[in-house]
Amino acid sequence: MPKPLVAIVGRPNVGKSTLFNRLAGARLSIVDDTPGVTRDRLYAKTDWNGREFDIIDTGGIEPRADTEILLFMREQAMLAIEMADVIVLITDITCGVTAADEEVARMLLKSRKPVLLAVNKMDGVGKINPDIYEFHKLGLGDPIALSATHGHGTGDLLDECLKLFPPLEEEEPEDDAIHVAVIGKPNAGKSSLINKILGEKRVIVSEKAGTTRDAVDTPFENKNGKYVFIDTAGIRRKSKVDNSIEKYSVLRAQIAIERANVCIIMIDAREGVTEQDTKVAGLAHEAGKASIIVVNKWDLIEKETGTMEKMRKEVEAGLSYMKYAPVLFISALTGQRVSKLFEMINFVNEQASIRISTGTLNGILADATGRVQPPTDRGRRLKVFYITQTGIRPPTFVCFCNDSKLFHFSYLRYLENQIRSVFGLEGTPIRMIVRERGES
Repeated sequence: MPKPLVAIVGRPNVGKSTLFNRLAGARLSIVDDTPGVTRDRLYAKTDWNGREFDIIDTGGIEPRADTEILLFMREQAMLAIEMADVIVLITDITCGVTAADEEVARMLLKSRKPVLLAVNKMDGVGKINPDIYEFHKLGLGDPIALSATHGHGTGDLLDECLKLFPPLEEEEPEDDAIHVAVIGKPNAGKSSLINKILGEKRVIVSEKAGTTRDAVDTPFENKNGKYVFIDTAGIRRKSKVDNSIEKYSVLRAQIAIERANVCIIMIDAREGVTEQDTKVAGLAHEAGKASIIVVNKWDLIEKETGTMEKMRKEVEAGLSYMKYAPVLFISALTGQRVSKLFEMINFVNEQASIRISTGTLNGILADATGRVQPPTDRGRRLKVFYITQTGIRPPTFVCFCNDSKLFHFSYLRYLENQIRSVFGLEGTPIRMIVRERGES
């Protein structure tokens, strides 16, 4: 079940990105006094009082002239209305109520979506600035006094957001289907693959890049099991992402990856692994998702002896950080090897869910440290006391040691490879975390 989604909207330079960074707990969004400096739609996971949810920074409005502000604001607000469960409209106490604020407020009221009004840059402590009462005229209820820079009022804002989320008991239970996100750059054949699987044209297919705007969920069941295929918009180079709709398409693809159990990374066989393919695959890798690299349009490649093996090596070299991911060569058009996808999806999903006992892990650790001594620094040797698994999807292991500064990344990678040599864990990344003994 997708987590609630909160969209932060407002005109340029009111503090949307500053609030986003504060709520996300990290400086993820560029902050500057120049209007429109946030060029990418960003989202992050966060939580409040034990409730997890996602937030969207809808920055990136870069009006060329003041006369275009309302046009950009309308487009932004419509996209936020479409995606979000709760919308937070940020305004600026130093500017008062502007025409742009009034225009968006009218749109939000018509949407019937839950909306909260926050008046930012209320940086003073003590008496409330009486100018805040002017914002009642927007018709969005009582304004919440906020200082995104100093953090004043953010707790009140989040409390109100929680009140508008669907109660946990009313959320749909998790199903037993494997959720599969089909990702890749535009025109790699994502929609064609899903149409071939379904045996019908359920998703629009076009030669024009960027046809699929939304992440579309399609349930499917066969003898191999239950699946939900998520067709995503093609993720383009940032330089090609030149309008709000395309930027939200990238955002939807990122959210689809977060929702998925398995990612199918589509590569065009005619082009090989491009720089953009590495970035798309990196999103799945960084999210810790089980993945399959699917080389599509294999029917269009002239074959010689060893053509497939040569291409496989090129793919593994281009995506060297994902050597754990199996590679499958298909043709979504003809259906060549498409049936093999289901066995592979089931396999990598199971691999990502493997649990290994602490006793077994420490047997591997003893054998690994016996073969290769832990590193030393200035006469002090690293001691790895024990390893334990703390999570799945992806398999996550915590290594307890005497001094984390001595734990060189190469030795951590060595231990990861030792675990893989015993259990395989094909198709899934592994997370290795270092802790000093006594550290929680």
